[in-house]
Amino acid sequence: MSASRVKLGALVPLQSNLVGNDSLSRIPIFEGANTVGRCNLSVTDKRVSRKHISLHASTDGSIEVLVEGPNPIIVRSGGERKKICSQEKVTIANGDIMELIPGNYSFKYATFGNENTTSSPTDSSSKKGKRHSEEDSLAVKRNRQILEDEALARTLQSNFAQDNATVSDISGSSQSKPANTIDSKMDKVHPLSIPKEWLPLIFRLMRVQGLPAWANSSSVTIQDVIQGNVLVAVLSNYMVDIDWLLSACPDLKKIPHVLVVHGEGGASLERLQKTKPPNWILHKPPLPISYGTHHSKAMLLVYPQGIRVVVHTANLIYVDWNNKTQGLWMQDFPWKDVKVNNRECSFENDLVDYLRTLKWPEFSVKLPAVGNVAINAAFFKKFDYSSATVRLIASVPGYHMGPNLKKWGHMKMRTVLNEHIFDKEFHKSPLVYQFSSLGSLDERWLNEFASSMSSGTSDDGSPLGIGKPLIIWPTVEDVRCSLEGYAAGNAIPSPQKNVEKDFLKKYWARWKADHVGRCRAMPHIKTYTRYNGQNIAWFLLTSSNLSKAAWGALQKNNTQLMIRSYELGILFLPSVVHPQSHFSCTGDSSVKQQPSTPLNEFKTKLATLCLNRSSGTDSSSQVIRLPVPFRLPPQPYTSEDVPWSWDRRYTKKDVHGQVWPRHVQLYTSDDS
Repeated sequence: MSASRVKLGALVPLQSNLVGNDSLSRIPIFEGANTVGRCNLSVTDKRVSRKHISLHASTDGSIEVLVEGPNPIIVRSGGERKKICSQEKVTIANGDIMELIPGNYSFKYATFGNENTTSSPTDSSSKKGKRHSEEDSLAVKRNRQILEDEALARTLQSNFAQDNATVSDISGSSQSKPANTIDSKMDKVHPLSIPKEWLPLIFRLMRVQGLPAWANSSSVTIQDVIQGNVLVAVLSNYMVDIDWLLSACPDLKKIPHVLVVHGEGGASLERLQKTKPPNWILHKPPLPISYGTHHSKAMLLVYPQGIRVVVHTANLIYVDWNNKTQGLWMQDFPWKDVKVNNRECSFENDLVDYLRTLKWPEFSVKLPAVGNVAINAAFFKKFDYSSATVRLIASVPGYHMGPNLKKWGHMKMRTVLNEHIFDKEFHKSPLVYQFSSLGSLDERWLNEFASSMSSGTSDDGSPLGIGKPLIIWPTVEDVRCSLEGYAAGNAIPSPQKNVEKDFLKKYWARWKADHVGRCRAMPHIKTYTRYNGQNIAWFLLTSSNLSKAAWGALQKNNTQLMIRSYELGILFLPSVVHPQSHFSCTGDSSVKQQPSTPLNEFKTKLATLCLNRSSGTDSSSQVIRLPVPFRLPPQPYTSEDVPWSWDRRYTKKDVHGQVWPRHVQLYTSDDS
């Protein structure tokens, strides 16, 4: 499995006497690039940078170490103790010891198979030998699972290739191919190789460090998103780590105007204010109702050519962009030609209405070919969003009544779904809710929520009807055996009192993501969908967890919707698409927005990657395959499955030999 990124060894924590320290986590080292810093170590010592050292590991067991932080490290090798300063490199091998701060935070590098030989020579108890044997067994099982996942994925990809024996080209015409051939333009490794002009019709999963290459072949990184000649950037998020952000995306340093709309507070906000570049503006939107947060995750990047709109699910922190299952959608839009087109559309109205609620301090910038402009909500009406094929579903805090009742939260979802006609196959079809934090719920509110999610009309004019929901939620075993072990539970921050309610038992379903290689990459992504088999009525990618704070709760005889938090998502719907040449803010500037010859419109239908070739569609429709990160239909919990809650104690060791709880910084909000 040469394309897979395999574990080569680990950095084993040591006590001051250089005996193994079992109270701290071992840091796995994978082939290729690795990073070690404050986030991995779960320490607050600011002498340790968030990206303290980077390591490039080779299959021969050697590692090239680059000191990224300002403070030197010490390397003990061959009886010598050598100081390595910032931006200097050194090569280490099995048995070498690193002090990340001279005299502090010592780790011994042990290659795979030697990770359990770091204790003192006198420590040879049968108990520890048994523990090490168990840990070796876990590592073997984990590698075997990677092989099994890859085999399954390749089978699915083969089916996908055969299923696309008839391939629609950009003009909408069809080219018939023998069923046993593969389009030469199709990526033979991953089923998401589609033309750039269709990318706005789907979302993509984010790259996860340590996964096999096939699982990341169509994934995105932050560098794929923030690139090119950005003039103004609006970064919306809950948690923001500027040190990591600038190291992960150096292009941010070149942007002359950056507005960060965030949800930080207390010491985190103080760090944000101290570390921000001088040209950055920080803004925390008003929170008029207690226990609310600014939780929306989006980016607005203004270019000379137009604007890039990005909606995603990751906090701007290292672990979210490297260790979790996350999703991201983006589309580029050109500036409006006011002489030809000054029309508004639903996407524009929803976006501008949402931005107005944030109330950031207006600032002025000078843009090429535009001149001096004020960056406020109205500024974003200057772009042509007519090619958008998704709808925005936002939440803003407040008590919403009258015309605003259906403008936000689950009532907005209800309103948009009621505007659409769906295939009759989705009559009373099931719903799936998948998220990373569970609020304090009751059955009455879940019925209210299901009514909104079940809205819509079938093609015979009848209501779709209420669907039965399932809740996809990681089990304790899922978290324990994940890439991060129990540490992954930090980002699944729901307490026992919310999780272990008797009425929820009938809703629980397993997190199963083998088809995209992410069974062990715990989900921070939030998705909601309605499905029949592998066909999808609609699909929502959002920042909203399953909570009243995020979605809102009806009050006063259903005349008022109370929402506590800011949220943002994009809704994929079956639609009629008018194909356009691919417009990009960062691509070939000669590409025109409109094609030179008229293109026929076509209908889209939504499906998962697992739709097999026998489930075809009529020739007038284009099937848009979304990388739904969980398998459908969801697998209900067995009697042995226990839903994860982060305030319980777990004594069975995880894949890194740790128990829970650990002394690590936790998220501070149910909606994180």
